[in-house]
Amino acid sequence: MGEIRLSTEGIRYIALFESVTGATVKDCIVEEDRIIYVVKAGDMGAAIGRNGDHINRIKKTVDKHVELVEYSDDPVIFIKNAFGPVTVKTVNITTKNDRRLAYVEVSNKEKGLAIGREGKNIEKVKMVAQRHHDINDVILQ
Repeated sequence: MGEIRLSTEGIRYIALFESVTGATVKDCIVEEDRIIYVVKAGDMGAAIGRNGDHINRIKKTVDKHVELVEYSDDPVIFIKNAFGPVTVKTVNITTKNDRRLAYVEVSNKEKGLAIGREGKNIEKVKMVAQRHHDINDVILQ
């Protein structure tokens, strides 16, 4: 797995997040309208806080949409976590032409949610899967 490069901004956002929540952040992706934090396995509760007060304090401070993904060493669990509230039925990871592909099955009624507005959700999943598990593409089925 390649090393993860953080922007200076990302490092600042991680410091903020960890000081507010006490959760450990493994990665932070800063975009124009959102920040994606990859949180250490088992630290989701701390990241969110009681009744969401940690995550809400972060959202107010950064004034951007904040998304959390719980890390896992297992790429299948990690991808399921990355889809958030979407129920993932199966994840099959295969290698074709030296590319690692993850085929993800979700129910038809949750496909829209899995893709997200303007493809934001599937884009996030692809990004974190690439950064943490060298998966070149995530394909919804």
